[in-house]
Amino acid sequence: MTSADNDTVVETPVEAVVEEKNPRKQPFPHGFLNGISTGWADRPDSPPSARAQAPFAAARRAKVSAAFPGERLVVPAGSLKQRSNDTDYPFRAHSAFLHLTGWESDAEPDSVLVFEPRPVDAEAPGHDVTLYFRERADRTTSEFYSDAAIGEFWIGPRPSLAGVAADLDIATAHIDAFVAGDDDLVVGEDDELTRFVSELRLRKDEFEIAEMRRAVAVTASGFDDIIRDFDRAISHPRGERIVEGVFHQRARSDGNWEGYDTIAASGPHACYLHWTRNDGAVVPGDLILIDAGVEVDSQYTADITRTLPVSGTFSDVQRRVYETVLEAADAAFAAARPGVPFRTVHEAAMAVIAARTAEWGLLPVTAEEALDADRGGQHRRYMVHGTSHHLGIDVHDCAQARRQMYYDGILEPGMVFTIEPGLYFQIDDLTVPEELRGIGVRIEDDILMTEDGPVNLSADIPRTVADVEAWIARLRG
Repeated sequence: MTSADNDTVVETPVEAVVEEKNPRKQPFPHGFLNGISTGWADRPDSPPSARAQAPFAAARRAKVSAAFPGERLVVPAGSLKQRSNDTDYPFRAHSAFLHLTGWESDAEPDSVLVFEPRPVDAEAPGHDVTLYFRERADRTTSEFYSDAAIGEFWIGPRPSLAGVAADLDIATAHIDAFVAGDDDLVVGEDDELTRFVSELRLRKDEFEIAEMRRAVAVTASGFDDIIRDFDRAISHPRGERIVEGVFHQRARSDGNWEGYDTIAASGPHACYLHWTRNDGAVVPGDLILIDAGVEVDSQYTADITRTLPVSGTFSDVQRRVYETVLEAADAAFAAARPGVPFRTVHEAAMAVIAARTAEWGLLPVTAEEALDADRGGQHRRYMVHGTSHHLGIDVHDCAQARRQMYYDGILEPGMVFTIEPGLYFQIDDLTVPEELRGIGVRIEDDILMTEDGPVNLSADIPRTVADVEAWIARLRG
């Protein structure tokens, strides 16, 4: 069969597209095959200017190259993951791949970033870095219409090698030219490389910090949306799903997606730390704990939690629990300074939690005994999780970093992390008074460490009892 795209003529064997291996698909008739590649207008293909992240990604690659002289490094993007039959989950490239290429939500599945070591006698040591990916299946190929995974007839325009090279300011080549070696160091397989690229993200550069500020700003708008739609959530038997859906709309309209599954936990559900079922009612008089973060197109995410009184005002007991959590959060923020151990933030929050739960008669020991590193921990029944984690291109960023670089590491300018203490009194916990059972509170903010100390990136989202109540009153009218 002869097919043409304007002045381009290619030969496409009919048998290649008629003989289908998949019994669900029907062969294309000859009339379709004879005409599908013709009658298309020219498509402009002028290479773009390099995107803003390109020089930052290049600097990151240079650090990787310097750390692994003479080694061939392979950083795969990953592949589409099948949900069922011919339906895939939304694709998100591996975080190290995103960080080192500067590609964002438009990254192509099955791409590979390769650091090829230069010869030992080369004038400039280091690596030649190439991004391999499958170029567009355009109208000159049968894949254009026959392959639902990559054909542009199915999924829309895809990038060209030249376009991506200009966009990311990096050398590109077709994936068919990539040859894997037996001695490659591959992210996800080589512990040392995996550790290095994770630790590389501990300190954020100027571009990353700006993106995280943007993610927080969109997330703040999502929380506003939730409050404006409280009445609809209250009226629906699965109001938690309404809350989740309202936030999703903001995440998809002004960002790329959520950075993690939204927790919309109302009433006693707030006591389950990872409640993502979100199938419960939103009942006036209860608190609703909302842990949500927007991931922007660059794939950087916010991670914010606010606990809100559904009726608009806190009861006395709810206020007591909430203000204790806020006190713990403020103590953690005050302890966070450049040069102090990261774990100091958690220790400051836990000192408040231990003091207050002991004061309320909930502990069988004193607060000091509860804080003993070997024999204590009784207060942890009511806050079992940590107070802080690093944040960035992953919601739990830098997770493969060594302990001495993370939990036992030192806070440095450029680090972004959460502060998120909580108190959770489960509905069937007989160790607490009945008035506390079913109350769960968490307050979570995103913190940037600077030379002058910590900056709360999410400080504009109301935190105090008075500000939260005024926020709800203003948005619900």
